[in-house]
Amino acid sequence: MRNFLLMFCLMTTVMPLGAHQLAGVDIPDTVTLAEDGPSLVLNGAGIRKKFFMDIYVGALYLPAKTGDAAAILADTGPASVLMHFLHKEVGKDKITGGWDDGLAANHTAEEMAALQPQLDAFNTLFDTAHEGDVIRIDHIPGSGTRVLINDTARGTVPGDGFYRALLRIWLGPHPVSKTLKQGMLGRH
Repeated sequence: MRNFLLMFCLMTTVMPLGAHQLAGVDIPDTVTLAEDGPSLVLNGAGIRKKFFMDIYVGALYLPAKTGDAAAILADTGPASVLMHFLHKEVGKDKITGGWDDGLAANHTAEEMAALQPQLDAFNTLFDTAHEGDVIRIDHIPGSGTRVLINDTARGTVPGDGFYRALLRIWLGPHPVSKTLKQGMLGRH
């Protein structure tokens, strides 16, 4: 019994309480948008699959947890999406095509026309992703949509509305994956 208690104490001191792991990927409980910026909590995470292949782990971070997709899409506060790539290689054309298709599936033609200049600027921030790469897409109110790849800032697309339009790819009425949507909403 004493050995069991000793082992339990060691395990709880080594493993952070509340740590999450999905498909072998450690998912942080929180992210911070800047040194002095707000800390966001993990709302939920899931795996983007395509043709039975695991493409990436997607995690959503918000100021407070909620399972209400409509509330998340309407909120104008800070948020972050983390994408940890599991697939060997995802070409730039596949990544940018995914943004284009995901936005088009969740917006009218008129909305897409209005988003196009921001989408074009956003698409220039990406390269081919390889297994282990991490893309983080932050909404910084008053600044816009910031993209970081492997912790290196790639650029910011100005305007607060673009980020919420982008979130529709995962949380909109026609998400890229219903399972991933449920995971990001913390419902699995």
